[in-house]
Amino acid sequence: MGHGASRLRRLGHEVAKFGAVGGAGVLVNLLVFNLVRHVTDLQVVRASVIATIVAIVFNYVGFRYFTYRDRDKTRRTREMTLFLLFSAVGLVIENGVLYAATYGFGWDTPLQNNIFKFLGIGIATLFRFWSYRSWVFRALPAHEAVADAESILKGERARRSRAGQRVP
Repeated sequence: MGHGASRLRRLGHEVAKFGAVGGAGVLVNLLVFNLVRHVTDLQVVRASVIATIVAIVFNYVGFRYFTYRDRDKTRRTREMTLFLLFSAVGLVIENGVLYAATYGFGWDTPLQNNIFKFLGIGIATLFRFWSYRSWVFRALPAHEAVADAESILKGERARRSRAGQRVP
């Protein structure tokens, strides 16, 4: 299998893991949104912003510890700052769609609220996928990955030679 096919397979795997976490995040978002709408008198966009924030926290944990657990973890403060920045942009995109539908077009039934909340999530998700993989959860640079692999191999060789085993 060629290098291109391998890269494509890795990207497909990444998209699947991103989708699993993101799909669960969409459910959290919609459940919290409808719960807040049901138990409070908050305006639709305010309820949506609360739900989006809950989903952002849920997604960070899922992305860091599942989707991108193999990525560089040395700059956690930078990672979290960028995650929150891009998540905030996603929040504006997502809730801007809902705001425009509700207040711009007067589409304000519970069904319409959920349709435009979901549509906003979809548009914001495209932005989030690109920004998270490009800027937040960056892959280890190739030379660092090679250095890490070499140090693991050296450690294994040293362990084997101390144990009296033949070392390649």
